[in-house]
Amino acid sequence: MSSRIPTSTSITESAVIDAQLSQVWHLIKLQDFHIFWSKLSKSEHVKGASPETDVVKWTFKDGTVLDVKQEEHSTIDHYITYSVIASTPALTYSSVISTIRCFAVTSGTSEGSTFVQWSAHFSSDADAGVIEDARFKRKEALADLASAVAKK
Repeated sequence: MSSRIPTSTSITESAVIDAQLSQVWHLIKLQDFHIFWSKLSKSEHVKGASPETDVVKWTFKDGTVLDVKQEEHSTIDHYITYSVIASTPALTYSSVISTIRCFAVTSGTSEGSTFVQWSAHFSSDADAGVIEDARFKRKEALADLASAVAKK
């Protein structure tokens, strides 16, 4: 009998950001995440990766380094999808794929704002601690994104 707590391996966090879609979307580039996400010390393109592949190295202030690969990008529908392809230290799960989507809020009291949704789908070997950590980090990053566009 397993002692693991069963948990969903998908999460979605979201926020309404008080800024126009164009302002928010401008920062949603893997290589620019350090501009708004306070946990990152830098984000930079990986040199020597295949010309067909966009890989960005995220260096976190706690020393964690992730290589993230852009899987999809749409400037029409305002979303990016990326996966983690390498990590130091090593991940405790097999894989994760994440998507950030931005939508213009076109009516109501938040008209002129941007709705941002950040989802993740983890492999089945991710435990509850991994899922909760990802949820917390996304909430924090969304708050950082809101602060970054408010300064402009």
